[in-house]
Amino acid sequence: MKTPDLGQLLPRYFTEHLVGQRDLSPNTVAAYRDTFRLFLRFLCRKRRTSPSTLPLSVLNADAVLAFLGHLEAERQNSSRSRNARLAAIRSFVGYLSDLLGPTLPEPTRRVLAIRGKRYARRMVGFITRPEMAALLRAGDGSWTGRRNHLLLLLLYNTGARVSEITGVRVRDVRAGDCRQVLLHGKGRKERAVPLWLETVRALRRWIAENRLTDDAPLICNRFGRALTRSGVACQLQVVLRHARGVDPSLHRIKISPHIIRHTTAMHLLQSGVAHELISLWLGHESPETTHGYVEADLEMKRRTLAALDPPRSRRTSFPKKDPLIRFLEARRLC
Repeated sequence: MKTPDLGQLLPRYFTEHLVGQRDLSPNTVAAYRDTFRLFLRFLCRKRRTSPSTLPLSVLNADAVLAFLGHLEAERQNSSRSRNARLAAIRSFVGYLSDLLGPTLPEPTRRVLAIRGKRYARRMVGFITRPEMAALLRAGDGSWTGRRNHLLLLLLYNTGARVSEITGVRVRDVRAGDCRQVLLHGKGRKERAVPLWLETVRALRRWIAENRLTDDAPLICNRFGRALTRSGVACQLQVVLRHARGVDPSLHRIKISPHIIRHTTAMHLLQSGVAHELISLWLGHESPETTHGYVEADLEMKRRTLAALDPPRSRRTSFPKKDPLIRFLEARRLC
């Protein structure tokens, strides 16, 4: 029996497996979709054919490794992004293995043997309270400036992910009289986060000014549609250009919407909030995720060191070194 083409198998994988059987979240499905859009474009780059006519045989270990190299070399993807793309492709091959059984070509099956690349875990980046205050003051009085101020205020107040903020509808804040916001997080988990009085006032003004209905996105563009992830990042850069003119220290770190999430966590930690509560506030899957913020807080480490008295010992005199040892230590041998 002829093996089906990719054009037949990929739609079944998405509709029947990811959505129908596993019921994955829309964000996860979108991430997998983007991986295969990139992969199919890469496969067709040197072939005069359309993606829907590609045979399954083009999906093999050599092609996947070449694609991963392309992501790192040409698209400048990090090892973490590379691993996420690989996970999506391996998931598809695992599905094919169950579906086709022994008829799955062996070169395709070998994709399952490709492992993720190890990478260094960088310390969490964040900005200080004065720097965050400068960001919040940077907006002007225009409609866009007021929208961006509310966006940053909500991100900082809640520590929410960008996808959570852009997914908030007016009903998610109106249900609690704008005193709290209902966030729809990863894995379809919901959590309610209380809001500062300043945020409450800004929310009420924004909803009244724009006459927003319950089903409308709270953070929207001028056409009433929800801001995208890239739109939030773009608006943050607009605010940054103004804020850096007032506070040059904002040049020291590359600031993204996720850095503001880290900033919220760090400021909670510095205020003495327990790790477990911060984990709940941020919607972390595990409290262990929150431990990374402790690693980044140098001031807390200094206070810990100050509580530890250094040992007191007499200065020890060392005998004179042998001339040959001095020679070996004083010169570069290679």
